[in-house]
Amino acid sequence: MTKNNRTEARIRRHKRVRKTIHGSEMRPRLSVFRSLAEIYAQVINDEDGKTLAAASSIDHELRGKVEGLKKMEQARLVGELVAKRAKSKGIALVVFDRGGFRYGGRVKALADAAREAGLEF
Repeated sequence: MTKNNRTEARIRRHKRVRKTIHGSEMRPRLSVFRSLAEIYAQVINDEDGKTLAAASSIDHELRGKVEGLKKMEQARLVGELVAKRAKSKGIALVVFDRGGFRYGGRVKALADAAREAGLEF
């Protein structure tokens, strides 16, 4: 499978999942995107189309901490940071959107860290 077909397949899976997953003001969507090198997470209110909280492995707050860490450990730090930022805005309940990626590896590490930091999904 070529890279282009793999990317298209992930986008098709994401569209299929997004038919049922929708973030609201009461329960926003925790969206995850991972590239080969980085991982990104956003808490999104789909009704208003606004990002309420975000974190990534290239975030200024994490930049010094992620140097030399494995990708799984970086994902764990990003999950903790996005949960901390969401909790500071009064968000405790979210719906998890894995973005068409398999729930394993870095995606699972981010989700587990966010749960441990206080987000419920």
